[in-house]
Formats: sequence, C-alpha cells, structure tokens
Amino acid sequence: MGTPSQQQTASEARREQPPEPVATLLLVRHGLTESTGSTLTGRSPGVHLDERGRAQARDLARRLRGLEPAAVVSSPLERCQETAAEIAAATGREVTTDDRFTECDYGSWTGRRLGDLAGEPLWRTVQAHPSAARFPGGESLSAMSARAVAAVRDWNERLTAVSANPVYVVCSHGDVIKALAADALGLHLDQFQRVQADPCSLTAVRYTSVRPFVVRLNDVGGSVEGLVPSPEQASGDAAVGGGAGGAQRPG
Repeated sequence: MGTPSQQQTASEARREQPPEPVATLLLVRHGLTESTGSTLTGRSPGVHLDERGRAQARDLARRLRGLEPAAVVSSPLERCQETAAEIAAATGREVTTDDRFTECDYGSWTGRRLGDLAGEPLWRTVQAHPSAARFPGGESLSAMSARAVAAVRDWNERLTAVSANPVYVVCSHGDVIKALAADALGLHLDQFQRVQADPCSLTAVRYTSVRPFVVRLNDVGGSVEGLVPSPEQASGDAAVGGGAGGAQRPG
C-alpha cells in the first residue's frame, strides 16, 4: 500500500490534476395524459398533458429552478414538449428537440389498450426477453435503446467540450428512460423491466470518464440538493462502504 508519505504524495498529485469532465443527466418522464396507464399512446400525435400532468410539470420545474442546466432537451412529442417547456421557463433555457429521445415506435400496437395487448403472444417476450422484441410494423426495443444511449453519449461529449461539469435535462418516455437507466447500471436490456419510471419522475445519472453513477431513480418528490457533484464526487471511483451521499465532510 506504500508508506503514509507516499500515499500523501499520490493524493496531492490527484488534487493537482485538472478535474476530469463529468456530465450529469437529469432524465424526466413527461407528465400524465388522459391515456397514460390505459393505452399505449406511442407516437400518436396530439396527445397533450392533462390537468394532472401540467401540475406535475410545474411542480418539477419549481424543484429544478436553481440548477441552471446547460440544456433542456426533449422528445418531439407534445406531452414531452409541454413538460420540458415548464422546466425551460423555470431555468431560463429554451427547449432543444432531439428526435433520438422520442418514444419507441410500437407499430400496430400504437393506440391499443394495454389490457388487450397483454393477451398478445409478443407481450411475454416484451416482459421477459425485451432485447428480442420487435413491435409489428415498428421498432425493436434494442434499436430504441441504442439510439437513446448514442444520443446521451453525443450530448455528454458536446456539453463537456464547453464545460467541465455540465448538468442537462432530457424529457422523454418511460421505456426510453428505463433503457437509459439500465445502460447506466450496466444491465442487459433484458433487465430493463426491473426499472420503473413514473410520470414526471426524475432519474439522475452522473457520467464520469470511468463509469456512470445512478444518483436518483424514479424520484417523484423532494429536494434536488446534491445532484450537482462536488469535486470529490467527479472522480470515477466508487465510494467504498457507500459514502456519505450529499452530506458535507467535516472540515
């Protein structure tokens, strides 16, 4: 392990190095619509937030007001655009649309009731082996995951080229967010159904040069304090024993 003086020298050397870039992604699912939970809306046009969803979006925007995100990015679909618009207004940003964060193309399943779809043979594949699922006339879940992950990598690279510690918001859809969370956790896509993304929930992922850290998952209330990393948290090293989270270290 080396002598105490050697360990101290190594520690000082790490402190003298410029901080490695780290991007913090705040994934937001759109708020409730009239069809959320009953119908597979998919890419159907003209689906807007209902009164509950608008209230959810305003509440989340208030929570994020002090974070000053480098960008507010959204799926092109109306329910995401409306959710993102509340966040953008509260944080002084404009909404940037990125089609790569749009909903999965569910093909002929689009617009059908979830209760009816549960009787389809493909339903079991979607539940148990989603990496093999392709929706009839639509997109595969693996293709959806790949485009979303590629979009995040692209935004991380773009924003860290300008700032060493950018925070940005992406407003997207349940399956897209679940796939991104699974990727950050190092899970195979077949495990992504173990992740939950409720309407207007917040999932935060910190991308370092070594690995991502899932900071929040399906957060639907409470303070956003601690989402922006301290210099110590910007390292790619995991805290042995779990660490102190956002608590301040003793002086």
